[in-house]
Formats: sequence, C-alpha cells, structure tokens
Amino acid sequence: MEVQGKVKMIGETQTFGSNGFRKREIVVTTEEQYPQHIMVEFVQDKCDLLNSFQVGQDVKISINLRGREWVNPQGETKYFNSIQGWRIESLQPAAPANAMPPTPPADAFEPVSDLNEEDHDDLPF
Repeated sequence: MEVQGKVKMIGETQTFGSNGFRKREIVVTTEEQYPQHIMVEFVQDKCDLLNSFQVGQDVKISINLRGREWVNPQGETKYFNSIQGWRIESLQPAAPANAMPPTPPADAFEPVSDLNEEDHDDLPF
C-alpha cells in the first residue's frame, strides 16, 4: 500500500527500552477533497530513511498496516493499529540529466553599439 502527500511534520528518533527499539514518525497531508493528516512510523534501521526529507516536500510512502491485540490487567482485550513505513520517495521532479543549461539574459546577445568601423580587423576572413 502507499500514501502520497505533502510532509507536514518529521519527528525526532525515539529510543525505547533496554533493547534500543527505535521509532520515528512522519505526518503526511493527503491532497484530496478532504485532506487527511496521516501519521506513519518508521522503526529500527528504517528511521534513517527520513533524514533526507523536509517539511513541505511531496512524497510517496510505501506502508504496511499493523495490528496488535493487548489484554489489560482487568482482562479486557484491546486492539491497536499502526501504519509502518518501509520506503519513502520524493515526488519532486528531478532535473533530467540531459536538461538544457540555463539561458543567459537576452542582453548578452544584443549587437555591439560602440563598434568603430574604422578599426583595423586582422582576421583572415
């Protein structure tokens, strides 16, 4: 599954417990009639995937839906869902490798106005 949208927030990496479990959250705002703010968590080594992204950037995140069951001390069963990201890519168009270089300003191509026709020209043609 995938989620697409604009990055609204990127959290800091959090570390939990003695085993060093790491988690980092990102919020993406979808671009549809009723925009949704979707929180996606990246865990363990996937936390580092968020390092090169910034707020305001358009992204596509590949996700897995995760569900857990938990029985509280009173014996009640509770269910929790999470959205885990495993890949993120920018939707900003990259400049093609064969793109034309920027064009100099138009005045760089204007003819010379202070040319003296009387000057000697030593060019062979």
